[in-house]
Amino acid sequence: MMDLHCHVDLYPDHKEVLNDIKSSNYYVLSVTTVPSAFEGTVQLTSGIKHCKTALGLHPQLAHLRKNELPLFDKLVDRTRYIGEIGLDGSKGYADYFDDQLEVFTHILKKCEDFDNKILTIHSLNATGEVLEQLKLYPNAGTSILHWFLGTKKQVLEAVELGCFFSIGPAMLTSARAKKVISWIPQDRILLETDGPFAKVAGNILFPSSVGTVTEYLAEIWCKNKASIIEQLSANLRCLTSVK
Repeated sequence: MMDLHCHVDLYPDHKEVLNDIKSSNYYVLSVTTVPSAFEGTVQLTSGIKHCKTALGLHPQLAHLRKNELPLFDKLVDRTRYIGEIGLDGSKGYADYFDDQLEVFTHILKKCEDFDNKILTIHSLNATGEVLEQLKLYPNAGTSILHWFLGTKKQVLEAVELGCFFSIGPAMLTSARAKKVISWIPQDRILLETDGPFAKVAGNILFPSSVGTVTEYLAEIWCKNKASIIEQLSANLRCLTSVK
């Protein structure tokens, strides 16, 4: 089992989330929102072999932290994982879309210098623009579209681009998100929490919270839970084996 989009460094109680990662023994991708958070997050999770740290620059912070791109370039060979990155067209961030594009394209170009990067990508209210950028930089790596809320056509387009999709418990509270989940091929689904930001019934999500998603998938795929876990594990192996 896994949580491929978790902001470990931003939990209010680090001890609580670290204990959850250790006790669940899940494969956890600890994403960062700015390059300057990378070193500290690596130290925070040191000694937990199944917890990997990603190097990111969140689109909502692009206009404030694009000056950290040189630091991103300095650190990019330290990890296979890149994220959280992407674009955000939501109110309050659309005004800075040019800055977001500058940051996102810079990162995609930089990732093309490598042959095995795995990217976790934010695309809220900017799905079409994200997919267009992935087409322009096809050698940037393997993309995981985090909390994806595109159209059916965009799901198919993303599948053609080789993307995976990470879904979490909070998505199950939305009829729209559940519809999107129903369009995603079974062999492209991965799990996430987006904790501590994503919550269910007001409660912060932890990596161990992903069990509710496996139960939901078992229901809609008409399979038992063991089969779901087997499929998700195979998907994770496929993701990490891609060169």
